[in-house]
Amino acid sequence: MRVIELNASVTDSNDREAEALRKELHEKGLLLVNLMSSPGSGKTTLLSALISDLRQELKIAVLEADIDSDVDAIAVERLGVDAIQAHTDGMCHMDAGMTRRALLSLGAQEAQDSPDSLDLPDYDLVFLENVGNLICPAEFDTGAAVKMMILSIPEGDDKPLKYPLMFSQSDILVITKMDTKDYFDFDMEACVREVKRLNPDIRIFPVSAKSGEGMKELEAEVRERMAVWKSGRA
Repeated sequence: MRVIELNASVTDSNDREAEALRKELHEKGLLLVNLMSSPGSGKTTLLSALISDLRQELKIAVLEADIDSDVDAIAVERLGVDAIQAHTDGMCHMDAGMTRRALLSLGAQEAQDSPDSLDLPDYDLVFLENVGNLICPAEFDTGAAVKMMILSIPEGDDKPLKYPLMFSQSDILVITKMDTKDYFDFDMEACVREVKRLNPDIRIFPVSAKSGEGMKELEAEVRERMAVWKSGRA
């Protein structure tokens, strides 16, 4: 497992870089999913459950973004999929340039060797586990085709009110740790209502990676989005 050090791409053209990367990945039939959440929401646990259920039929890789450490990449790599640990040098997010450089390393290249062409193995699905917070990752397009965010039951149902941009930008909301719902004062109806007000098209999946509740529905959503992406209808 390699660890790479990334510095932020200082550019005013991140949106253009992201769109170019998205187009290139589309041509390769590779679906990149940007997974975002607060620290402690169960992001790595959910990702591990998804990988365990999908890896028999799909070739999956993971880009683990953190300010420091490699604990998440090690955990994911134990599942038998390729993983790259990307250190963001103190930055609280990934941008398109940083994502491209991480993908280059996933393709067993140094980031400076072939900056204009991604030479990747035949992955079907790559998860970018973004830096844990609900502010910066919502502001920077990484080039991912799907933005999936996690809100855990213990975090509370008021997060859409406090961090509206994250919820309005995401394609999928996964409400995790449903096995703890009897222990926390979480108003699911109020939360869903506010999220839908911010983003009427968002897909919401209450799940528990521990018990398996809702996981089949979430996995079906991922499969469907990947099929559409590969078919060229996205």
